[in-house]
Amino acid sequence: MTVFNFHNKTFYVLENSKSGKVNSETVFKYQQKGNLVTADYAGGTIKYGKIIATLDDDILNMIYQCVTTENELKAGKAIAKVSLTKENKILLKLDWQWLNGKKEKGVSEYIEK
Repeated sequence: MTVFNFHNKTFYVLENSKSGKVNSETVFKYQQKGNLVTADYAGGTIKYGKIIATLDDDILNMIYQCVTTENELKAGKAIAKVSLTKENKILLKLDWQWLNGKKEKGVSEYIEK
């Protein structure tokens, strides 16, 4: 079992589905206490966002919410598969869905800075 440490780590988007709101200018700042993982994010199309997640081995179960630069309030959920790159950077592969609006689904990838 690999133990992942998200504490004081910064992440960026590698790719995102069309119905996603974050982009390459969005910066995620993570914290971790035990299996509780949280993040604040902003930049690009996001004024402010918050993630609350639990880490179970190599899976992050996430709930997130944000306000976009267009003052749209969004909320969603995701299951993230956690792995390490050859450079020992954390890589997240998310299957996500919005919980409001049209409830679109998508996939995205994030990498530790």
